[in-house]
Amino acid sequence: MTELQTPKAILFLDFDGTITRRDAVDVILETYADPKWLAFEAEWRAGRIGSRDCLQAQMSLVRATRKQLDALLDQIEIDEGLVTLLEMCAAHDIPAHIVSDGFDYCIRRVLSGAGKRVAALLRGGRVCAGHLEGRGHRWRTEFPFFHQTCGHGCATCKPALMRLLNRTNAPAIFVGDGLSDRYAVESADLVFAKDGLASHCIDHSIEHISFQNLGEVAARLDRWLAGRVFLREETSARVSA
Repeated sequence: MTELQTPKAILFLDFDGTITRRDAVDVILETYADPKWLAFEAEWRAGRIGSRDCLQAQMSLVRATRKQLDALLDQIEIDEGLVTLLEMCAAHDIPAHIVSDGFDYCIRRVLSGAGKRVAALLRGGRVCAGHLEGRGHRWRTEFPFFHQTCGHGCATCKPALMRLLNRTNAPAIFVGDGLSDRYAVESADLVFAKDGLASHCIDHSIEHISFQNLGEVAARLDRWLAGRVFLREETSARVSA
């Protein structure tokens, strides 16, 4: 098999806490939701409800205008290593997709302030998340990504999306940080994890690479890809000998 015939790797990125430095949904809830949202959070963390039911209930407690939410989201910073990671993916011709348990409204707003370079580098990828729509001071949620078939009750079924977007069965790389990513790592060939996701991987003996910022992910991933090319070339040389 030549390198051209070998399936490319595909990168799947969580958004809140991975691309961003703070979880956008948590920031909204902390600022504009009735404190009852914390009870739903506790139920989810205890495994008694899925993230879809949790987020639907929590966002129903938010009272904020679109202008207020936009101003809040504009304060959320992006990991400074994002551009480096996306540029590395572009250099290796690796598609990069965002798969998030959060909301499209938040992702679009935060990324709109990240600059034209980020927008250009993400142009070939998909952004898959829940849908959030404002109506006055209230916000309506929808969950279009496989809520009918997701047995875990996730807001976005990341494993199903990873299969759908990876029709060639290429090596799947997942980068995440939290509890909502725990099912995605089971469908990945290479996992980069930090914070809660890293703890989950340790507790369940899941092989992963720890990271603190996306610049580290870019450097480690670049070495991993170089190693795969080396192995292919070595295999090809042995076959030809």
